[in-house]
Amino acid sequence: MKRITYCFLAVVLSGSIYLGKELHAAEPITIAVPTSLGFLEGKESLKAVQMAVDEINAKGGVKIGSEMRPFKIADIDIRDAAPGVPVPEALLGLEKIILEQKPAAIVVGPFRSEALMAGMDIIAKYKVPMLGTIAMSPGSEKKLKEDPAKYKYVFRTCLNAIYLVKYLAGTMALINKEFGFNKVYVLHQDVAWARATAGFVKKMYFDKAGWTILGEEAYPTGTSDFSSALMKARTSGAQVIMPVFDMPQGGILVKQWKSMKVPAVMAGFISPLAGSDAWDTFDKKIGGAMNSIFELGSAISSDRVPPSVKFDEAYRKTYGKPLQAGHGPAPSYESVYILAEAIERSGNLDPDALVAALEKTDRRGVMGRIHFDEGHQAVFGNDPAETAVGCIFQWTDAGRRQIVYPESIAEAKIQLPAGLTSLK
Repeated sequence: MKRITYCFLAVVLSGSIYLGKELHAAEPITIAVPTSLGFLEGKESLKAVQMAVDEINAKGGVKIGSEMRPFKIADIDIRDAAPGVPVPEALLGLEKIILEQKPAAIVVGPFRSEALMAGMDIIAKYKVPMLGTIAMSPGSEKKLKEDPAKYKYVFRTCLNAIYLVKYLAGTMALINKEFGFNKVYVLHQDVAWARATAGFVKKMYFDKAGWTILGEEAYPTGTSDFSSALMKARTSGAQVIMPVFDMPQGGILVKQWKSMKVPAVMAGFISPLAGSDAWDTFDKKIGGAMNSIFELGSAISSDRVPPSVKFDEAYRKTYGKPLQAGHGPAPSYESVYILAEAIERSGNLDPDALVAALEKTDRRGVMGRIHFDEGHQAVFGNDPAETAVGCIFQWTDAGRRQIVYPESIAEAKIQLPAGLTSLK
């Protein structure tokens, strides 16, 4: 009987000690991740956030004063990128996670810019700092600059549409310099961001540089046959085809370009071509296509930026497969570290103090050097020692991806498709 009593007391005491530790454990700092989790960019961005949180927590968490506190993630699928989901419905999810989870900050955030623009008022209402990593409209920066006191809580760690245009324009300038080409056929998805991107490249580069746009066609989301436009590009004498698509069927355009042997450089952005899996997904028929990666580390890395290699290797080890999204994961991962550093600088979780600390960000990480401009946009450029960087790569016929732009991280020269000869 005594033995049973002693065992019982031992269990009670050990349980009391365990409960005591739990009762005195540091309160977690909640990070909210409201985005479209049914899409590749949203899924992999959440995984990148989780990886960063796990790394930080493994080292004890975030220091606030003399206390170390762990991060905790709360996520919700706001479905703002899903067809037919109205913006107000997506915003209900954004407000729901703020009210129920009371996060210290938001990372990733809305997927579509329409939801971001409308959601800025909710973020301002509850004064929750947000580090956005997918929505790209520069309209949010304009809105912030017009009323900084109200909208100062919104930051963007990924590139915006203007920087994407600059990367595309820079690539076209490189093609012109290397080969003398200046005739282009433009194909884009019939959605706001794609129309705007194509329009800005025309305005900011093609018109000023004297290029001839031989044709421009817009395709509804879900289109799977582009042969008619490719025939027009061929017969019109296009030397370059610039696609701008984020729909899964965009890869079919490249397969058709390859099978039809259209003698024109394929260079632009097609979301499903970004990751290494695209080679098998599109039957090894995408060799020669050039594609944009919005942020270095998202689906591709460079030995010249060691943190990008470390990030990609860690993601592969953690989740058993490499990153496939060329937009979102790298800035999502960096945003957690940026937030942790800002919390430690401010010494508390007051949202206004956090904003002031975030504005002082100057971090060298996966994408290069990360700092924000007056519109709270991460500055992107061509030198990872000075700014964050994106890149353009080209698929080889052996299924490898080689960075060709910008020069600071380029691994190879642009290769022309069969039947197309340099004018220089």
